[in-house]
Amino acid sequence: MRTRFCIDAAREAGRRTLSLFNNNALRIETKRDGTPVTEADRDCELALRRMIEASFPDDAILGEEMPEKPGITGYRWIIDPIDGTKSFVHGVPLYGTLLAAQLEEESIAGAIVMPALDEYVYAGRGQGAWHGLGEHRPEPARVSEVGSLNESCVCTTSLALMQRKGMGGLFDAIADRCGLFRGWGDCYAHLLVATGRAEAAIEPEISLWDVAPMPVIMREAGGEYTDWNGVCDTNSPHGVSSNGRVSAELLSMLKPALQG
Repeated sequence: MRTRFCIDAAREAGRRTLSLFNNNALRIETKRDGTPVTEADRDCELALRRMIEASFPDDAILGEEMPEKPGITGYRWIIDPIDGTKSFVHGVPLYGTLLAAQLEEESIAGAIVMPALDEYVYAGRGQGAWHGLGEHRPEPARVSEVGSLNESCVCTTSLALMQRKGMGGLFDAIADRCGLFRGWGDCYAHLLVATGRAEAAIEPEISLWDVAPMPVIMREAGGEYTDWNGVCDTNSPHGVSSNGRVSAELLSMLKPALQG
């Protein structure tokens, strides 16, 4: 029930962003943490909150742009209305709407919706992962079978962020090791992993709402989501989605970076 709701609600709310996408009338503000926020972020999150409250009034809700709503069921919805706001404000279509349902902090349903691409992937615990384009019937989503980094496509949201965090050497090492290293970032990189078009998506700095859907989507697609220590923890400030076959090799490079 929550899985079907998750993808339907995320797609409906995500479509609301399109009227302001690549629109010169878009109003942009800067939050206290220095990141941008737009009226589209707030409108999309409010729409999702209203849908959740109508269908699951006793569930908790945590979103990026609004205060947390407590619940009494053990379920909590995690909302990122526009993941990749910087892409959104620049008119780049690689932004997405993320929605996940957690039960006692375990992600049991999740959706990544790319409104401007009309593409999505979603999963429910024990229900598989599914990939859709437009109004075509969704098909099973599966990670790739590539087994080594030198044959892999690896993505990261911001190469500059890795350098600012003193991880320029890690960036160089991964770029030298993998077959293709690209900055197709934010949630789009994780969608690529879940659908077998990339082998890993590396996140050096994240919040819970950035990655709440990833554990269930990756697991159901045959891959995995962990932090850089190899633990499935969406509260960790760093994370990596992978096809599971290159995770050991990749984590052997990521773990030492945490020690400086």
